[in-house]
Amino acid sequence: MSKKLQGKRIAFLATDGFEQVELTKPWQSIQEAGAEVVLVSPKDGKIQGMNHDEKADQFTVDMSVNDASAEDFDGLVLPGGVANPDTLRMCDVSVSFIRDFFKQHKPVAAICHGPWTLIEAGVVEGRRVTSWPSLKTDLTNAGAQWVDEECVCDEGLVTSRNPDDLPAFCEKAIEEFAEGKHAEQTT
Repeated sequence: MSKKLQGKRIAFLATDGFEQVELTKPWQSIQEAGAEVVLVSPKDGKIQGMNHDEKADQFTVDMSVNDASAEDFDGLVLPGGVANPDTLRMCDVSVSFIRDFFKQHKPVAAICHGPWTLIEAGVVEGRRVTSWPSLKTDLTNAGAQWVDEECVCDEGLVTSRNPDDLPAFCEKAIEEFAEGKHAEQTT
């Protein structure tokens, strides 16, 4: 695989209850493309992955979100799972961390339930997005144009619906991270 992300540093923001494959597949793809990947969380130590509603593996957190700054990264990945984004959207530091990527015009990729956090960050109004279908009303009420498509890219914001969309999600996220900043990627 080409090293199109060589020299890039990508944050993955997650906490307990993330859908494991929505972290591990993008992690592997982005790492294979040459990027340094960093697991950021509001929780220290290890966080619990899930395979749907069954506990999966635990993953060691690389950096507390309290110590993380969007300035130190070239992009952000937001895995889904139900509990993960629901917890993150109630954490002010995590929401600010997400919002800062948009303020700095940096690419963000969110899959499945991950876009819930984007609503809390106030960054979906006027944006074309997709997600797990149960978020359609939430995203629409926040001003987004929700569509039922495998992968949607709107000026550096990449969204997908579910684990079946991971190949397209990973490919588009890598492309957007390689392109870098997008002037229209903002709050």
